[in-house]
Amino acid sequence: MKIAIASDHAGFRYKELVKKHLASKQIEFEDFGTNNEKLCDYPDFIAPAARALQAQKVDRLIVLGGSGNGEAIVANRFRGVRCCLCLNAEMARLARMHNDSNAISVGQRLIGENQLLTIVDTWIDTKFEGGRH
Repeated sequence: MKIAIASDHAGFRYKELVKKHLASKQIEFEDFGTNNEKLCDYPDFIAPAARALQAQKVDRLIVLGGSGNGEAIVANRFRGVRCCLCLNAEMARLARMHNDSNAISVGQRLIGENQLLTIVDTWIDTKFEGGRH
């Protein structure tokens, strides 16, 4: 599995934590930026990452911002990207299980650091249920 990851300035710190976590689990990733906490426009980083998912250059996508809302909106503009805002592990589990989400958006200002990696792991480890979904 290869995961694209991108953030704006408000999600940069959590993006760096997710990258370290993915590396520790030997999960390949590609970082689309931003590369610091300097104010920036999130679509500049989210759109290229979503394009990579759309083009099947990566298997999944994680985007991060202040609330995660704008990032999810941008990601979902690309055909084939199914990005769900996940504020807890249950949302991440259902995003995969029922919605076959191939992308998640996380809000750094809305969740605690202790929740972040649980959300990511739950989303990565959960299988799509299929069937009526």
